[in-house]
Amino acid sequence: MTAAQPGSVPAVMPTYRRIDIAFEKGDGVYLYGVDGRRYLDFACGIAVTAFGHCHPYLVKALETQAKKAWHVSNLHRIPEGETLAKRLVEATFADTVFFTNSGTEAIEGTIKLVRKYQSATGHPERYRIITFEGAFHGRSMAALAAGGQEKYLEGFGPKVEGFDQLPNTASLKDVEKAITNETAGILIEPIQGEGGIRPFTPEFLRGLRVLCDKHGLLLAMDEIQTGMGRSGKLFAHEWTGVKPDVMAVAKALGNGYPIGAFMATASAAQGMTPGTHGSTYGGNPLATAIGNAVLDLMLAPGFLDQVQQTASQLKQSLAMLVDKNPDIFEEVRGQGLLLGLKCKPPNGDVSAAFRKEGLLTAMAGDNVVRLLPPLIIEAQHIAEATQKIEAACAELRKNLKPEARKAS
Repeated sequence: MTAAQPGSVPAVMPTYRRIDIAFEKGDGVYLYGVDGRRYLDFACGIAVTAFGHCHPYLVKALETQAKKAWHVSNLHRIPEGETLAKRLVEATFADTVFFTNSGTEAIEGTIKLVRKYQSATGHPERYRIITFEGAFHGRSMAALAAGGQEKYLEGFGPKVEGFDQLPNTASLKDVEKAITNETAGILIEPIQGEGGIRPFTPEFLRGLRVLCDKHGLLLAMDEIQTGMGRSGKLFAHEWTGVKPDVMAVAKALGNGYPIGAFMATASAAQGMTPGTHGSTYGGNPLATAIGNAVLDLMLAPGFLDQVQQTASQLKQSLAMLVDKNPDIFEEVRGQGLLLGLKCKPPNGDVSAAFRKEGLLTAMAGDNVVRLLPPLIIEAQHIAEATQKIEAACAELRKNLKPEARKAS
C-alpha cells in the first residue's frame, strides 16, 4: 500500500466538489450563511426539503418523538412505522412497504424484489433488468450498474452483472426487442432528474406497462426525486394512469431526515419473506414519526392542488425568461416543481451566477440547471427568483463571446 503523508487529505473524505458556502440556519424557503447572507433555496438539498427549513409542524414532530424513542431495531414492532406504511398503502398502488435510510437503499431493495419475484414464481433464470441511459439510481454498486454512467463506474472493478441499458430515446419496439428469457423487469424514472429533467411520455410509460404484463415482467419505478408531491401529484406516475409493481421513494419523505422506502403490490412482493432483506436503522421510530408528519402536510386537502398552481406560475415565469434571454437559455423543461433550464453557457457558470445573486439551484446532465424549490413557495418567491435570474443573466452576458451574442 502506498503511504500518504499525514495531513494530505481532509478529515472529511474529499469525494464531493463542495461549494465554499456554509449555512448556519434555515427558515422556510431561505437558508442563511454563516456570514449572515440570505439565499432563496431553489435546490432544497436536491429535492429533499419539500416543506422548507424548520417547518414548525415537523420540528414539533421531531421534538415530540425524540423525547420518546429514537431507535429500537426491527427485532420488534414499530408502531410509528406501521402507521406510516398503512398510510402510504392507502395513498398509492402498493400493498406493502419496506423502510430504508436512503434512496440508494430503496433502489437496492427494488432490484432485489424484482429478481426475487421471478425466483419465487418459478423463473430463477430471470434476473436481468432493462434500464435507460441518463438515469441515476444511486451510488451503491448495483445502483451504479443500473445507471450505467461510466464516470461513476470507473475504477470500481467489474460492473454488477444483470442490467441491459437502452438509450433514453428508445421506442417501445426497441424495448420489446431487448426482452429475453432472462429479463426480470424494467426500471425507469418517470422524469430523469440528474439526467437533465427529461420526462418520458405518458404513452411510453403506458407502453412499458403493457410490455411488462405481456412478458411477465415487473415494472419498477424510481420516484426518489419525482415523488412526494414534486410533480404536483403525490407520485409522478399518477399523471399517466400507469401503476408500477414496485417503486423506490426517499428524499422528501423525511424532509431532510434520512428515510426511504420501496413499496410493492402483494403479488410483486411475494418473494420477500422473513430473512430476505433487512436494515438496522430502516424505519426506526424517529424517522417514521417524521415521515408521518410529512404525510400530514402533504395529504392535507388542497395542498397538491396548490402545488400544481404554483408550478404553473413558476414554469410560465421561466418560459418568459427563456424568451427574453435566448443567449443564455434554450428551453425550460419538467413538470410540477421539478424544473430545469437548458443552458447555452456551461451550466456550472449559470448556477454560480444564480448563487452570486442569492439563488440556490442544482446542476444536472445535458447542461441543465435544476430548479427544485420547496413545495410551499408563493408568488412572491417566484417573483424574487425571477428577479435574481434576470440579474444573473445580465452578468453572464458580459462574459459571452460576441459570436454567442450574435447567434442568439
